[in-house]
Amino acid sequence: MSSVAEKLQQKSQRTVATKQVRLKLVYLDFWSTLKLSFLISVVAGIILVVAALLIWVLLDSLGVFKSIDTPLQDILGKPTYTIESSISLPTVAGFAFIVAILNVVVGTALGAITGVLYNLSVRLTGGLLVGFTNQ
Repeated sequence: MSSVAEKLQQKSQRTVATKQVRLKLVYLDFWSTLKLSFLISVVAGIILVVAALLIWVLLDSLGVFKSIDTPLQDILGKPTYTIESSISLPTVAGFAFIVAILNVVVGTALGAITGVLYNLSVRLTGGLLVGFTNQ
């Protein structure tokens, strides 16, 4: 008498035929490329803002700003000047937020333009050949 495990093992030993399909990508939907590029740009903007804030906090906690203050005060001749007055956390956050917004606008526009240019180039090249298999 054979057990259930032996029956399952016999079933898994069969080879499955792999089927290949080759398709041509001949059209990109404008709204799909616009939405996808918008989402990617928003994620990149969020990453940019978080990274800028984390880098500022890291530099502040390591005391990098305080170590730059002394030579900078000697060069400028202002004993009360600190670099944190110019590069404060709200300043860095605001600048990173503005750059992130510009990144979203430009990235979305570039994604849409890329989709349109691909659709125009397909008329000359015939499209992108993509192969798929099931395994």
